[in-house]
Amino acid sequence: MKELTPEQLQDNWSKLIQLIKDTFPEDYPDDRRGKLLKMYHHFEERMMFAPASGKEHYHNCHAGGYVEHVLHVTKCAKQLHKLWSENGATINFTEEELVFAAVHHDLGKIGDLAEDYYTPQDNDWWIKNRGEYYKHNPKLQFMTVTDRALFLLQHYGVQMTENEYLGLKLTDGLYEEANKSYYIGYSPDRSLRTNIAYILHQADMMATHIEYDEWKRGDHLQKVVKEEEVKEKKQQSDAANKAFKELFGD
Repeated sequence: MKELTPEQLQDNWSKLIQLIKDTFPEDYPDDRRGKLLKMYHHFEERMMFAPASGKEHYHNCHAGGYVEHVLHVTKCAKQLHKLWSENGATINFTEEELVFAAVHHDLGKIGDLAEDYYTPQDNDWWIKNRGEYYKHNPKLQFMTVTDRALFLLQHYGVQMTENEYLGLKLTDGLYEEANKSYYIGYSPDRSLRTNIAYILHQADMMATHIEYDEWKRGDHLQKVVKEEEVKEKKQQSDAANKAFKELFGD
């Protein structure tokens, strides 16, 4: 499992807070920036150490994985925004709206006001056989990740534009059954009139698969290292046995 150093954890957190400050102006109506920073201050320690998933073969299942994933999705969203625009897509939303939805699409994985969403797995069997290092907190009221994100934002009085709401709500694409009516429209008047959701879903998928590839490469490297260690120990053992036999015979 990937491990971030304390310096990396702090650096990623600083990048996230700076992203909030750079994206949302101080003079925004209803002090939206101030409300967002208040929310981030409340969740600072929890958010800084939160994983992005519970199983190692998913994505960013490690302390600090949540913030790292959010930054990654935001970067991918900006790149895809440019790609869609250059290829003639209709862009009827602002970069601020895109970043808002990207940064908060997984906010529900932080948990509620008092409880974490993920807690460390305390069953060795699940860790060894299922790669589950974190489990869902049974103390939490059931909500989808998206619904909890929307709940937390409204709790802190953070208002959203229609584009931000749709982008955040629909980031999971058709992996979320409730999104089906938005993505599968059988007539123009029942189809999405903004591309923000498509771009964010692609950004999330892109970041998630890259993070999975990173884990897979790291896991393979660990296996190679372990195999080399076993091989080296066997060679040392064989050499010791050979020396023993030469000195004392069979």
